[in-house]
Amino acid sequence: MTKKQKLELTWIGKENRPKLEPRILLEDQTKSYHAKHRVTDGDIFDNQLIFGDNLLALKALEAEFAGKVKCVFIDPPYNTGSAFTHYDDGVEHSIWLSLMRDRLEIIRQLLSEDGSLWITIDDNEAHYLKVLCDEVFGRPNFVVNALWQKRTSPDARLYIGDAHDHILIYAKNKDQFFLNRIPLSEEQTAQFKNPDNDSRGAWTSTDFTAQGWRPNQMYKITTTGGVEYEPPAGRCWSNIESEFKRLLSDNRLWFGKDGMARPRVKNFLSEHEGVRAWSWWPNAEVGHNQEAKKEIISLFGADSFDTPKPERLIRRIVELATNPGDLVLDSFAGSGTTGAVAHKMGRRWIMIELGEHCHTHIIPRLQKVIDGEDKGGITGAANWQGGGGFRYYKLAPSLLRQDAYGQWVINKEYNAEMLAQALCKLEGFTYAPSDAHYWMHGHSTERDFIYVTTANLNHEQLQQLSDEVGTERSLLVLCTAFRGKGDYPNLTVKKIPKQVLSRCEWGHDDYSLQIENLPKAPPHPNPLPEGEGTTAKGRRVNAAQGGLFEEGEA
Repeated sequence: MTKKQKLELTWIGKENRPKLEPRILLEDQTKSYHAKHRVTDGDIFDNQLIFGDNLLALKALEAEFAGKVKCVFIDPPYNTGSAFTHYDDGVEHSIWLSLMRDRLEIIRQLLSEDGSLWITIDDNEAHYLKVLCDEVFGRPNFVVNALWQKRTSPDARLYIGDAHDHILIYAKNKDQFFLNRIPLSEEQTAQFKNPDNDSRGAWTSTDFTAQGWRPNQMYKITTTGGVEYEPPAGRCWSNIESEFKRLLSDNRLWFGKDGMARPRVKNFLSEHEGVRAWSWWPNAEVGHNQEAKKEIISLFGADSFDTPKPERLIRRIVELATNPGDLVLDSFAGSGTTGAVAHKMGRRWIMIELGEHCHTHIIPRLQKVIDGEDKGGITGAANWQGGGGFRYYKLAPSLLRQDAYGQWVINKEYNAEMLAQALCKLEGFTYAPSDAHYWMHGHSTERDFIYVTTANLNHEQLQQLSDEVGTERSLLVLCTAFRGKGDYPNLTVKKIPKQVLSRCEWGHDDYSLQIENLPKAPPHPNPLPEGEGTTAKGRRVNAAQGGLFEEGEA
């Protein structure tokens, strides 16, 4: 293999990528929910629960939230071949990889530069997913493969008991990535004592030696009891002599009750920042499958969710990867554990779910969290008292649809405001309608604007627009049809839907992990869009919106 070649994961259909339509989000205020009053000054109300296909929803979030998400946790279908109540968990391997790749690429765009991705997965796809994530995030941004001990006893059906799941952790940019420490447990805190009545409080001690031989760390130490020590064989003191003297003068060294023991460094509980995480996560610390099942049954009874994760597991991820007020995203929301935990921990959150359990499980669960009625999970540990809220959104329908004649037309479900917002998103403009100018629906820069209308614009209307825009600004005009007679140097006039017809896969509402929802194969190169043909004189025309309109000259 030459230096220029690189190893990458290949699979059937890898080259096929969906052309996603950037949908807008529509709030359903009857399903949004918030506490009746503020519980604390830090209550968060702008959390988002999105009902719809998670790939389209991620695309819908991209413009507003790119670079703003601190932590993404996903628990995707493991592709085990099982048939769960709420997920089809057995799609063909290459299809699973394609659908995961498409989601991971948008997730990377959403993450902040110091953000991170955490994925739970089992052995069926873990190693393929690792290589796929290396491609999307870059192999240097791999952090660790943590192992979560998900069971309390071996599975007798297997040759070797399946004890763990993988948690693949990737940084957006490892140079800017930082992990918090894990707060001390009650058992760890109980190890702190104060045998010498130090005014700084309880402490534990650590050895003052280090492995290896360093000339400036090989001095002799005399204890407070008069015993002289040199470093043990194969080791040296853990710091230079001047640092030893500083610690000694600050009463941070312990030589045992009689002052005769080798030196140890005192670490005070009041100064302790927690412990560093490592890659082994035992169920005693972060919970297990049975614990997760009990949490869900306590919330929903016998009609529980098939594959929940314990709240303690999500808490570990959130406390390592984020701080209060940071944004957490889960695009495979399942039973809503991520949102529930993030809410209790004072983080902002976005969850996406397509299944009907968004309504039967997630919304009731979050309502209990907000009302302070959820007493399980991490509620006690987080001292959660209730409060805050969330807004419920659904994906808008496809902007274009085919009429009875097979022509692509603007969906009748779109009103003027929705249409303007959708086309702003599609064209890369920020939707920000102006109160002063009817033609300012959005902007891409301080001087570049967009105007969306279903009207047929004539020369006089275009000239008036050009005059109002002026020479210092530019305007993209999207309309149903137009007839221009002059030159409008500050206007770019284009027709709907011709302008957007080739941009996306219109009318495709479901990219979920099921074979029947896969996009069609790419069309033949450079076809004429549907509804578009040529006149007898060879000019391109469009039959959208119920009639043939020739292109204007603007």
